[in-house]
Amino acid sequence: MRVCIVVEGCYPYMAGGVSSWVHGLIKSFPNLEFVILAVISNRSMSGRFTYELPENVTEVHELYLEDVDWNRKGRRKHTLNKDEYRALRSLVLNQRVEWEVLFRMFQEKGISLDRLLMGPDFMKIVREYYDLNYSQLVFADFLWTMRSVYLPMFFALKMKLPRADLYHCVATGYAGLLGSMAKTLYGCRMMISEHGIYTREREEELLRAEWVKGVYKNVWIEQFRKMSKLAYDRADLVTSLYEYARELQIELGCLPEKTMVTPNGVSVERLLNLPGKTEEDEGKINIGAVLRVTPIKDVKTMIQAFSFAKEREPRLKLWIMGPCDEDAQYAGECREQVEAMGLTDVVFTGRIDIRDYLGRMDMTILTSISEGQPLTILEGYAAHKPVIATDVGNCSGLIFGENDDYGAAGILTHIMNVDEIAQAMIDMARNEPMRLQMGESGYQRVMSGYRIEHMRETYRKIYQDFAGSMGLSLEEERTE
Repeated sequence: MRVCIVVEGCYPYMAGGVSSWVHGLIKSFPNLEFVILAVISNRSMSGRFTYELPENVTEVHELYLEDVDWNRKGRRKHTLNKDEYRALRSLVLNQRVEWEVLFRMFQEKGISLDRLLMGPDFMKIVREYYDLNYSQLVFADFLWTMRSVYLPMFFALKMKLPRADLYHCVATGYAGLLGSMAKTLYGCRMMISEHGIYTREREEELLRAEWVKGVYKNVWIEQFRKMSKLAYDRADLVTSLYEYARELQIELGCLPEKTMVTPNGVSVERLLNLPGKTEEDEGKINIGAVLRVTPIKDVKTMIQAFSFAKEREPRLKLWIMGPCDEDAQYAGECREQVEAMGLTDVVFTGRIDIRDYLGRMDMTILTSISEGQPLTILEGYAAHKPVIATDVGNCSGLIFGENDDYGAAGILTHIMNVDEIAQAMIDMARNEPMRLQMGESGYQRVMSGYRIEHMRETYRKIYQDFAGSMGLSLEEERTE
């Protein structure tokens, strides 16, 4: 069986929880052939992989959401026929979208996106949408916004897709759009594995964003919702990492019978016998933050909280461990914050192998404003380390347990609450017996339900069921 993994903005270009999960999944099935279809921002990222691809990845295809229209020259103007116009209108006006017509129109007609977006048909449809919903705005501004909203979607609709037996989309959004189109065009199967709920994450980002103003945020949010609705409708199976996420998928329009909870898993064996504290750590209480230094991880709040805690507990030392190149400006601002506050004992390590550092930590910390089911918490648990985490995603379930009575494995705080996070650092530092007991609770929790072997067996069964439904088999040896 040939599996196409469809990812957006992560693997194999950037490190992080989702990327680690994808890499681990592919390596778990060395006898399966995988193709990567990656949605990235532009051609400057092309081929710049952070991960060394496993041998069973045979192809990598890239979709650039910011690109040029290579069809604009030497192409005659394409006039939409009646069915195409109606389908495009259904898309823009958020009616019952005629996706099949749109798929075939963009795939088969060689349409120039420049000419379509600048042409009379698109403007007439946008004008109708404007008159119905946004007539208080300046139409020229609204028209240009709609062009910017639809250009990346149209790039996706024009992409020539690799053939595969199963499209495994690691998000809804543009990835889900591509998977839905492949299922329509090729008759393949399609599944979605959401780590966070894509629609909700985009809503949160847009509400905080400064590049889009006022009611235009609603236009963008609407766009992501319609792509996610398409993906939920067309998918044969939709997985989530925990029960509340599954309930959100259902709330957003996914049929309950399609949904399935498949928790994350980590390799406990990989994190056994880690090197412990060194002379450098003597007299220190080490807090380890394993993350990408990006705004969604809210490192600035972490630093602020650490400064408050450090005043009351001088033994504390903060290790910020992870890549700083995904958002270099934000990472720079975090370093400047440390310097401006005159903080000592804050270390930015950059990209690391956590096995070199995790054994030295007394606890881990995650102050994110959005998460799914963080692998970094599970990896900390595998090393007997308790966690301080904000109440996002499944952090509460990982700390307090959902189907066990092992007890608390850390301290949960509210998002961006500097005082709570600082107090949690102090409480952990000053109560070693509690810290050790929480670390043991976390270890027992991982061993009982979050091991990589559990995840591998779950997906082996899923892939086997898909193969069987198509008259295929998971062969013992992959053939070229």
